Amino acid sequence: METKEIKVMKKILNINDSIADELRISLKEKGILYINLMSSPGSGKTTLLEKTAEKFGKNIFVIEGDIQTTLDAERVAKAGIRSFQINTGPFGGDCHLESGWIKSAIEEIDLSGIEILFVENIGNLVCPAEFDVGAHINAVVLSVTEGEDKPLKYPLAFRNSQLCIISKTDLLPYLDINIEKIKENIKNVNPQMDIIELSAKTGEGFENWVKFLNYNLKK
Repeated sequence: METKEIKVMKKILNINDSIADELRISLKEKGILYINLMSSPGSGKTTLLEKTAEKFGKNIFVIEGDIQTTLDAERVAKAGIRSFQINTGPFGGDCHLESGWIKSAIEEIDLSGIEILFVENIGNLVCPAEFDVGAHINAVVLSVTEGEDKPLKYPLAFRNSQLCIISKTDLLPYLDINIEKIKENIKNVNPQMDIIELSAKTGEGFENWVKFLNYNLKK
């Protein structure tokens, strides 16, 4: 059977990638580090941001992506983080954010004094990895509770990212999980990927995340 290219999807992705490139350049020129956080639901992205605010204060901004609710935006607001909410529910409930939506959000945001812009993407390891949102760094947050096989099952998210944060390491003593196997699977998918192990709850390993951010702020 002859297969034909789906031209509509190609056009959508081409437009998305063009806007993403614009964002990457413009935010770099403004001296703002732009990080896209992707993960499954419940991996600890929001807790990570709350703890990051303790180190960077009001110098960070978060664009929150969810299908419904403003719960995560309300949580980061309590941590003193300014945020902008994007809900995809009214537009069909897309399970990812697109660069055009991010651009529209940024046009409404006062970025003066902001050093780091985070996007907390919609929680899943499939759709968000397919759409470039223009970030300088794509980071996957992978909780130890998700098991060792997720990098192999959802390779695109790991292949398209530069950093994997293995979260909730304080739970390792209670799980039948081999963290070395997790790292091996990550490296099998993306040998160049940086890996940080941490617990936002206890603070263990969190200094490596802070060092990573400070290093990339200086680049």
